[in-house]
Amino acid sequence: MGVLITPSMIGQVVISGLLAGSLYAMVALGLGLIFGVMRVLNVAHGPLLMMGAYTTFWLFQWIGLNPYLSLLVSMPFLFLVGVALQRFLVRRVVDAPELSSLLLTFGVSIALVNLAQLAFTSDLRSVEYLTGSFVVGPFAISKPRLATCGFAIAITLGAFVFLRSTRLGKAIRAVSQSREVAQVCGIDVQRIHLITFGLGSALAAAGGSLVAVMVAIQPEMGQVYTFKSFLVIVLGGLLLGLVEQMASLFLTSQVNEAVAYVLLVVVLLIRPTGLLKGRV
Repeated sequence: MGVLITPSMIGQVVISGLLAGSLYAMVALGLGLIFGVMRVLNVAHGPLLMMGAYTTFWLFQWIGLNPYLSLLVSMPFLFLVGVALQRFLVRRVVDAPELSSLLLTFGVSIALVNLAQLAFTSDLRSVEYLTGSFVVGPFAISKPRLATCGFAIAITLGAFVFLRSTRLGKAIRAVSQSREVAQVCGIDVQRIHLITFGLGSALAAAGGSLVAVMVAIQPEMGQVYTFKSFLVIVLGGLLLGLVEQMASLFLTSQVNEAVAYVLLVVVLLIRPTGLLKGRV
């Protein structure tokens, strides 16, 4: 006999989906920012997230730093890593066909994962800081996932305020809309590219730091977040979170993994620009 699905069970997966979706949306914002400004497909986005996770893990292990405070270290650190990658590698494929950026960042991704394996091994590691759940009526809300959701929303809103309200943010948007017009207006496009790739990497680092508190980490963990970020750009972060959680309720774990990707294909066939058509 099948499992009886109750309203409380559906409510629980909706809550879990919204909590997961907020994290996905923040991570995908960095990937979308880089593509929107430079037209670079950054497959190394997930491995950069992994580096953020390990930064938080080692700060917690070595000096006992609160993993949420480690955002103040991981984000600036990965910002500098992103700037270096853009300065020495990525800038060479900015005006090249998108396949070139795909291949370059794929190579960077492999290099980062292998370096992490050499430095940290493939052992699973975890940051045991916040555990348990809040019980609200029939619902159990995971404490680390709720905290992650709060930080993800705050960082995402901060990024949007930065892009909409600051002079630098407006310059980034201008380059995204028209590089030629931005240059005519006196904007240093190369500098904007450096900052944009750094910001995208910092958002990935924030995702890694928050993920490290929720699940065990290992060098290859970032790859799935790269794929999820591409999915979010097409489907939307909250929708992806809801789809994953609802699928886990009705389907087996093996089939569950394929649901979001099937939905991605369907959406692209119906609406090639994605559900959330828009730019930075």
